[in-house]
Amino acid sequence: MDPLFDRARALDAADPLPTRREAFHVPKHEGVEQRYFCGNSLGLMPRSVREAIDIELDDWANLGVEAHFAGRNPWMPYHELLREPLARLVGAQPSEVVAMNSLTANLHLMMVSFYRPTAARPAILIEAGAFPSDRHAVASQIRFHGFNPDTDLIEIAPDAPGGTLSMQAFEQAFAAHGARIALALLPGVQYRTGQAFDLAALTRLAHAQGARIGIDLAHGAGNLVLNLHDDGPDFAVWCHYKYCNAGPGAVAGCFVHERHARTDLPRFAGWWGHDQSTRFRMGPEFVPTPGADGWQLSNPPIMALAPLRASLALFDQVGMSALRAKSLRLTGFLQECIEDRLNDVLEIITPIDPTQRGCQLSLRVRGGRERGRALFEHLAAQGVLGDWREPDVIRISPAPLYNTFEDIAGFVSSTAAWRKAA
Repeated sequence: MDPLFDRARALDAADPLPTRREAFHVPKHEGVEQRYFCGNSLGLMPRSVREAIDIELDDWANLGVEAHFAGRNPWMPYHELLREPLARLVGAQPSEVVAMNSLTANLHLMMVSFYRPTAARPAILIEAGAFPSDRHAVASQIRFHGFNPDTDLIEIAPDAPGGTLSMQAFEQAFAAHGARIALALLPGVQYRTGQAFDLAALTRLAHAQGARIGIDLAHGAGNLVLNLHDDGPDFAVWCHYKYCNAGPGAVAGCFVHERHARTDLPRFAGWWGHDQSTRFRMGPEFVPTPGADGWQLSNPPIMALAPLRASLALFDQVGMSALRAKSLRLTGFLQECIEDRLNDVLEIITPIDPTQRGCQLSLRVRGGRERGRALFEHLAAQGVLGDWREPDVIRISPAPLYNTFEDIAGFVSSTAAWRKAA
């Protein structure tokens, strides 16, 4: 056995935050738990989820509509049960967050309110290579308002190693185009490279130019210690099926800064965003609830919120600061192993500076795309599951709730075996 495994097991045994792996269902490969590094794509299922859903199913079966008021977790205010855990997760005030819809649906709802283009200021700024759904959404909003994405969708080109972006690139983009930018939509963590950004600095750059700014936290929520209220973006959106382990297609999250809590912002309205004190008077006039709740459209999907509530309880048990500290230890060990043992095979394109990355290390296989696909398929056949992003990136993401140093040793050993056989 490779002595690396002995070292990894010693690190696991001595770690100040023991793994919570036993709290999750870990898929098996040939009867053995996988080395599962896909928390950046779909987090593992918490064991507590089944009971959480069963409670709501039983109340539906036994109480019917009365479960809205008489259930063990009454459905009428159910979304409020997630408010404070969500606020802790992303560093917000409870009134600034809500769980609703899906990420891209929330992005469109936010752009209705925060993308208010004019002939002089029609543009949206994003990073080149943004996640396709974000680009589709902003391009369609630009067209919807009668402008042209060919001229009014501004993309910041990578200027640093591995296709990453320096802060100077953002500064130059805002300096060059600031007078035309109505909205900047930027990532907390770039999905392909794994690069994390200084959200407070980006917010200052946007606001200095008179632009609004929204943050896509699909790869940030549950991964980084976030301080959305203090950093001050106008809004943020994220999903909960990645690091937050709430299940495939899980209900998403949304943040609206409290300075926008006033109720006169334009929006697409629905009855669940109506002031709750008069919602059931069924009047024709929409009176929005102050805060993020005012952007809700429909009554919440209880069966979809239950898994998120169960998962957020795990985050509250540990705390994001402790999880982030463990994440740094895991990714640091992964980086060290690659540099010491696999440098002739793998190139790390995620920034080496730990403050500029989360759980994810994005890797390119030296020798080109076909070798990369070959390694990816070899790893999967050995029960080591990362994920592939075109054109040539393998993403390996040790999630601190359930991944271990021994998992990383397994990845390194399997990669070394492929190199020897190739």
